[in-house]
Amino acid sequence: MNNIEHVGIAVKSLDKSNKIFAALLGTSHYKTEEVKSENVRTSFFKSGQNKIELLESTEPEGPIAKFIEKKGEGIHHIAFAVDDIVSEISRLKEEGFIILNEIPKKGADNKLVAFLHPKSTNGVLIELCQEIAN
Repeated sequence: MNNIEHVGIAVKSLDKSNKIFAALLGTSHYKTEEVKSENVRTSFFKSGQNKIELLESTEPEGPIAKFIEKKGEGIHHIAFAVDDIVSEISRLKEEGFIILNEIPKKGADNKLVAFLHPKSTNGVLIELCQEIAN
């Protein structure tokens, strides 16, 4: 793994949260997009080298809506950048981590993504991200 790619934060309202984080960080979000496969709308902010992804559910039964119902708004996941997501999935599986999707899928911000189950990572949902070559 290379570095923390971003921190994902589950929010009830992307519009309201965009205003909060714009005021907090002193900058506007640079991208908003919908990831239909995950039933989520996302918004990305940059602060120096760091990125924050806000996630709003598009469905009452979507994963983000269920997370907020259970735990409230807040940190949802930490994403790490990787050079070769397939190799990293294989390595982590061999190490005993529970992989939620062994076949990477297209995520937000031009990334291939895979997730590790929080049961195997001290309660933290981990996302692996690989930049999709253009």
